[in-house]
Amino acid sequence: MSTPPLPDGPSPEVIEIERALTRITYLSTRARQHERLMALAGVPLDRAAVALLRQIADSEPLRPGELAVRLGVEASHVTRTVQQLQKSGYVTRVPDPDDRRAQRIELTDAGGEAIAKVRDAGVRGMQMALSDWSPEELRHLATLFHRMVDDFLAHSVDEEGEPRSARAGTV
Repeated sequence: MSTPPLPDGPSPEVIEIERALTRITYLSTRARQHERLMALAGVPLDRAAVALLRQIADSEPLRPGELAVRLGVEASHVTRTVQQLQKSGYVTRVPDPDDRRAQRIELTDAGGEAIAKVRDAGVRGMQMALSDWSPEELRHLATLFHRMVDDFLAHSVDEEGEPRSARAGTV
């Protein structure tokens, strides 16, 4: 199954969506923004630690290699971050039930509290920024964002360099 051909060029709407995504990505990943968020949350975490804690909080305990794949980073990066988070008491290593020789990374209570504070601070900031939007507009935006992420995932390139949508039965 092959991917459908792309149109001659991107539509003006897609160009504007790409511009908006670039702007929001820039705004949300600035160092000052991260420092402000951590100050509001009251937790001393760097951006890599927050990304890792969010990933663990959103899934079952995972092996470090699985975390690296999900985060799109090198395994050594995850190993270093896990070591720092373990020393700080935010994560712990637990035996992998499928292979007792392997370990998975799990949030501790302190890690769960930390990521809850980070998320709460982020949601409060977003609530203020979007306070003039109606509930209907917010629902519509959330629906479209989820749809866009799902479509991005469905059309992303897998480890073999093949679009996921081109593989039968794969989403």
